[in-house]
This record gives sequence, C-alpha cells and structure tokens, in this order.
Amino acid sequence: MPKEGHFINRSNWLRAAVLGANDGIVSMSSLLVGVTSAGMASGNVMLTGFAGISAGALSMAAGEYVSVSAQADVETADLERERIALENDPDYELEELAEGLETRGVEPKLALKVAAQLTDHDALGAHAREELGMFGLAGQANPLQAAGASAGAFVVGGAFPLIAALSASQSVDIPAIAIVAVFALVLLGAGGAQLGGAPVRPAVARAVVWGVVAMVFTAAVGQLFNVSV
Repeated sequence: MPKEGHFINRSNWLRAAVLGANDGIVSMSSLLVGVTSAGMASGNVMLTGFAGISAGALSMAAGEYVSVSAQADVETADLERERIALENDPDYELEELAEGLETRGVEPKLALKVAAQLTDHDALGAHAREELGMFGLAGQANPLQAAGASAGAFVVGGAFPLIAALSASQSVDIPAIAIVAVFALVLLGAGGAQLGGAPVRPAVARAVVWGVVAMVFTAAVGQLFNVSV
C-alpha cells in the first residue's frame, strides 16, 4: 500500500514564503511602474529597485520574526500552564482529557482508558494535542524559518518586475512590468499549490486576481496624488 503523504508540516514556512513572494511581486511592480512612468533614468530605476527589494526583504523578515515569535511565546506559555496543571491536579486533567475524547465520539469507559494510556505515555504531549491543537511540544511556530522564507521569497518575487523594468525599452516598460508581474503571480499560485498539495487552479486564480487588484489600486493612488506607491 502506498504511503499517504501530508503537507501540513510545511504550512509555517510555506505561508511565509507565499506572503513574501506575493508582496515582492505586487509592491515592486507598483513601485517600478511609478518611477518608470515618471521618466526616471534606467540607472536610477535599478537603484530604486535594489533599494526596494532590500528594504522589503528586511521588513518582511523582521515582521515575520516578531509575529511568529509572539505566536511561539503563546504556545510556550500555554504548555507551561498545562504542565503546572498536570502536576497540581492530575486527576482533573485526566478527566478533562477523557471528556475531550468523548466529544470526538469515543465511548466514556473507553475514553477514560485511552486517556489513562495517553497520560502514562506522554501526559503533556497528549494535552497539547487534544486541548491546544499542538502536535509536538515545540509547537508549530518557528520564527527564524518564517523570517528566512519570507525574506528570500520577497527577493525572488521582486526580481521579476525589476528584471522586466531593466530589460524593456522605455516605450513598453510599464506593460512589460505588468505582464511579467502577472506571469510571476501565476507561478506563485501554481508553485504554492504544488508544495502544499492543493488544487492548482484556485490557487492561481486567487494569486492573480488579488495581486492585480492590489497593483491597480496602488497605481491608481499614485496617479491620484502624482506619487509612486
């Protein structure tokens, strides 16, 4: 029988990578459309693009690290509270674990027996799974992994519109940036779906539609106030 594959263990870094790549594509495309439409020289466009990629990647990394660290702190604090509760009132915690199993369809007598076996094997791990939804005492949050994935993906995503801006002639630079950005969004949706084991078509549609909406909105704001966004 073939082994069943799961992708949930990728969710932490994959979420951060998709967010970073999407932000890189959309924000860099909007930035470059703004500066090229203003007639900025190619050398200055390159400088602006590299500055934008650097600032964006560092911002994404810092934001992911801080937010995921906060999540990890919550997980650690909850695990500590559960450990103390198991030491102070193990009988109540056993009943609580059994009740949780009952709500999932296990018969009361069997639930109590299973709860006792789980407690004997790994009490804190059992409560972390059943009460907190955490698989493994280390939890799901990994700040460094999320920060690295988000920053790296931002650079890769932002490189697409930057290369288009530097390669295209001045007469077609804005359409080239837009076309390459949409192509990058297609790749992002398809790649994210493949890595996550999800359907490709909805993921591609979601990435393209919302990415285009974001780019159009930022470009409109730039035109309205005569600034690049």
